[in-house]
Amino acid sequence: MADTDMQEEVDPPKKGKLGLILALLVALIAGGGGFFAAFSGMIPLGSTDEHNIAGDEAVELKSLGSNVYIELDPLVVNIRSSSKYQLLKFVGQLEVKPEHATDIENIKPRLMDVMNTYLNALEAAHFEDPIALIKLRAQLLRRLQVISGDGRIEDLLIMEFILQ
Repeated sequence: MADTDMQEEVDPPKKGKLGLILALLVALIAGGGGFFAAFSGMIPLGSTDEHNIAGDEAVELKSLGSNVYIELDPLVVNIRSSSKYQLLKFVGQLEVKPEHATDIENIKPRLMDVMNTYLNALEAAHFEDPIALIKLRAQLLRRLQVISGDGRIEDLLIMEFILQ
């Protein structure tokens, strides 16, 4: 009788093995189904054959309109923070609609003043950010659009942005 008690304690219950086998089976079926769905194109991942065919053909470019570009005077700004950079040289152009070109030319000194004031207020740490140029462009464009009135300035193009 003592031998049978010992034998019962040594044999572990077999309930856990069935759950593990079922979990593996379900995982294999789900993985296979996911692979089939992605491979057959049911789930659009990456480029498809339709995109590749369109890429091979010559793409016709749309007309961008008849916008006029107004060149801005170069700005040289002293960077006031303790940094390895001392000066910022900024050259840009404004993209405007032809009917607003003379209006923008007339207020160009005011636009230059706004740009100069904003660039002087920035600290050197702002320029070290990897996306600083994108943020700077958006901030300047918004300020220029506020001064000129909505719908007059389409875009600000940065031609030179040199930190020395």
